[in-house]
Amino acid sequence: MKRLFIKTLLATAALATVGVAAAQDKVIKFANQNAAGHPIVQGMEKFAEIVAAKSGGKIKVNVFPGGQLGSDQANVSALQGGTLEMASMNSGIFAAQVKDFAVFDLPFMFANGKEADAVVDGPFGKKLHAKLEEKGLVGLGYYELGFRNITNSKRAINKVEDIAGLKLRVIPNPINVDWVKALDANPTPLPFPELYAALEQKAVDGQENPVATIWGAKLHEVQKFMTLTNHQYNPQSVVISKKFWDSLSADEKKIVGDAVTESAKFQRNQARASVASTLDNLKKAGMTVSELPAAEQVKLVEKMKPVITKHAGNVGEATVSDLLAELAKARK
Repeated sequence: MKRLFIKTLLATAALATVGVAAAQDKVIKFANQNAAGHPIVQGMEKFAEIVAAKSGGKIKVNVFPGGQLGSDQANVSALQGGTLEMASMNSGIFAAQVKDFAVFDLPFMFANGKEADAVVDGPFGKKLHAKLEEKGLVGLGYYELGFRNITNSKRAINKVEDIAGLKLRVIPNPINVDWVKALDANPTPLPFPELYAALEQKAVDGQENPVATIWGAKLHEVQKFMTLTNHQYNPQSVVISKKFWDSLSADEKKIVGDAVTESAKFQRNQARASVASTLDNLKKAGMTVSELPAAEQVKLVEKMKPVITKHAGNVGEATVSDLLAELAKARK
């Protein structure tokens, strides 16, 4: 009888231990489209490191760069379904879920990183992320992809008219399609994982991305010319599946949330510090890098204004006004 009691006690204790382990040990798959070594991926790796330290190894983060877990659109579906825990992607992509996010695709809204930080870290950025919860997503913070620039394989762009006729890959959304049309070029919406092959096969002449992405994806191998247009700034939302988030304890949520905030600061510093050296690498690899003369840059901005006017109503006049108000504060 005593032996049976001891066995029962040990079995109960073992089950309790398994239960605690199951409740505490978590695995997070964290997905992104950029290649290993990219500043976004460095931020994700920093996040994994911080989470491991803060959780005492109870929460493990596995980073999946380079589109290993599918396209951004596939990642959004997986997050909503609970089969993927986390992802970082261009905030504008979430316009398919909440139209207000398209505000980040409007051209020439941000002049520098200081303005961007004030907007995404302030009430505006938090308010937008809060709107994702009803879509099964929780926005925890923002990384930085950076300012986008135009590349192509056909010719140097020394004036705005040189862009006309080029077949340019764009992120699949109406604003990007329209600003390319406004320059008399031909927009070709394509998911990022398909871009290199499309450029290599000459299915498209060019594309537009920040310098770190151009280097990380080795686009310089299939693109000869780059013009520093800085026509869009891309914050990257760091999001977690609401299904997974709701399964975390309050302590676990704090660990994950704090790690995103901490890794975001690290990631933005890495991204900004690497721009000059990345440009040097692209030039050494054979790319011709140029800037538009000041008068041509003004002309480029003017050509984009009708796109902003057209889409402001679709994005939401209140959202655009709120963004402009936050930018005005940041510029004081």
